Amino acid sequence: MKNLVAYITSGYPEKSFTIDLALALSESGVDTLELGVPFSDPVADGPLIEAANHKSLESGFKFSHLLEISRAVAPKVDTLWMGYFNSFYQQDMDKLIPLAKEIGINGLIIPDVPHEEALAYKDLFSVNNMANISFVAPTDSEQRIATVVEDAQKFIYMVAYTGITGSGVAEDLQPFLASIKKYTQTPVYVGFGVNAKTAKDKVKGADGVIVGSAFIDILLQDSLSYTQKIHNCSELAKIIKSEIN
Repeated sequence: MKNLVAYITSGYPEKSFTIDLALALSESGVDTLELGVPFSDPVADGPLIEAANHKSLESGFKFSHLLEISRAVAPKVDTLWMGYFNSFYQQDMDKLIPLAKEIGINGLIIPDVPHEEALAYKDLFSVNNMANISFVAPTDSEQRIATVVEDAQKFIYMVAYTGITGSGVAEDLQPFLASIKKYTQTPVYVGFGVNAKTAKDKVKGADGVIVGSAFIDILLQDSLSYTQKIHNCSELAKIIKSEIN
């Protein structure tokens, strides 16, 4: 069974909605939830997720809200935090990682921290039994891939192409996947550009997919009620889970 990871922006449109959506997704085929931490300059994200980030911040999102959401969600679904390093650094990593584990968070995804810099926190994550998700991209050399995936935990975030999230660029991922799997037994999940139409093709040879913009696109539709947004996201999750398996 291949896994579905879903990204949603914390606090958008509001805190209670995020909790309701997260729990609904977990009942609709989502195996792991990425709770996105809103940030003013999400450099790896496309316009949809960027818009949701800004709207959440404009509505008053605070890091304490992420903690409240996580306490309601993490006991019921495998949960990760996805955010930019500054958001976590400001909370003091030495205090934040133990707190995250206490809440039930199983790992962090930090796209703007290179592998070499992430090593500074390796022991902190290890002692708290938390994963700091590793990224590999098509631009990485085989030597670098081997280095990055050597100690990868939980899963490897395979960037499906060079660019930002939400783009529909298609690339032949099989050579890239083969080069990753030569060096690791850790599951490889494909992210960037995964939606209901592309999921079946993108997951070939991989162990799962990571979907963000496709869900956020639904959340940004102001014509939909909260109930409709949750329903549509849940249906999308079911479709993608079916497509990848």
